[in-house]
Amino acid sequence: MTTAAADDAGDATPALILALVALACGHMLSTLLRTIPAISLDLMAADFRIEPQALASLTSVYHFSFAASQIPVGAAMDRFGVRPVSLSLLVGTVVGALASGFATGPESFAFGQFMLGVATSGMLMCPMTLAAKQLSAARFGLWSGAILSIGNIGMLLSSSPLAFVVDTYGWRAGFWIAALGGIAVALAVFALVPSQPAEHKDESSPVSQMIEVLRLGLSRPLRGLIALALVSLASSLVLRGLWGGPWLMQVKGLTRVEAGNQLGAFTLAMIAGPLLVGMIDRRLGRRRALVASTHAFAALLITLMALGAPHLPVAWLFGVTIMPPNYDLALFVLIGLLTSAQPLLFGMSRQLVDAQVAGKALAAVNLAFFLGTALMQSVTGAVAAFAGLPAVLLFMAAALAVGVLIFLTYTTPSSQDG
Repeated sequence: MTTAAADDAGDATPALILALVALACGHMLSTLLRTIPAISLDLMAADFRIEPQALASLTSVYHFSFAASQIPVGAAMDRFGVRPVSLSLLVGTVVGALASGFATGPESFAFGQFMLGVATSGMLMCPMTLAAKQLSAARFGLWSGAILSIGNIGMLLSSSPLAFVVDTYGWRAGFWIAALGGIAVALAVFALVPSQPAEHKDESSPVSQMIEVLRLGLSRPLRGLIALALVSLASSLVLRGLWGGPWLMQVKGLTRVEAGNQLGAFTLAMIAGPLLVGMIDRRLGRRRALVASTHAFAALLITLMALGAPHLPVAWLFGVTIMPPNYDLALFVLIGLLTSAQPLLFGMSRQLVDAQVAGKALAAVNLAFFLGTALMQSVTGAVAAFAGLPAVLLFMAAALAVGVLIFLTYTTPSSQDG
């Protein structure tokens, strides 16, 4: 075995693996918390005496605060280290989950969602940063995928298991259980994650860093990627985390647990998808074409899901009043697989900018992912109130299609494939 190979084989020590798993469990908690409304939106709205569509728009507070906190939290990790920042965020997550669970109305619930957005904003960056500092490039590639997979388990927990909890104990129990989970993860991080000296890589203020990231994101080389990033993650997270449950329960007549089962299958596809897309990308070497085609096909499938509602064209074409739930199940799985091409946008951004600003380019794409999710969640609440759930899906599909067109306009095969 060569020295390099030996280093690669030996740099992921048992202690580091335990630390990364502990931090990744924080990301799992984050994905659980952001998808609770998909299963319990109707009950929460009834409790607060507001329309479900209005509450759906209100939950976008989480994603706006999450997006706005990305760069300040990243700067804090450079200045203070992963361990103290992670522990601080976990304390905030516990407080935010309790605030959401004990909310008595829209205002107090919005406050809890704001706290959760800020507190969970670094749950993915914490394990990624520790892995980047401690592992070789080859090992980092392996562990970045593992961290994402562990994190997406949170969406599995918020499908059928959460549906059972909500049916049995009420929607507030989901937030209380998440708070207990936050305490457990904090204890694991305290025990397993090592203290590291702050690096002080960038002494500029978070505001100046944010301006630099925004300027880079709006530059012509990244404009197409940012446009697609704004609608890419949003299309899957808003469907999985907000409207999937109401669609299956209100339009297709499924029980809460049956809807949870379908959303669980959607989540499994989202977990397996990045691995499958990554293998296809390495084999084809045509990244731009792969990203564009997968997202365009996903837009088509979301359109077909919408048109399967009662008395709409797909149902009429098949001679039925409404397409059966298995139709939606197949579409959910395919959409989950196709939208998993999102991570390729990170790799594409690195190809388009100089090495010294690669980190800010990645931050711009990451910010676009979550800002777009917040915007789509907010806007689709208004669309649902005005025109109903099929219109919500059609709006999401149209936004995704426009993102693909802008992406193709501002990118070229020569600069993006490979």
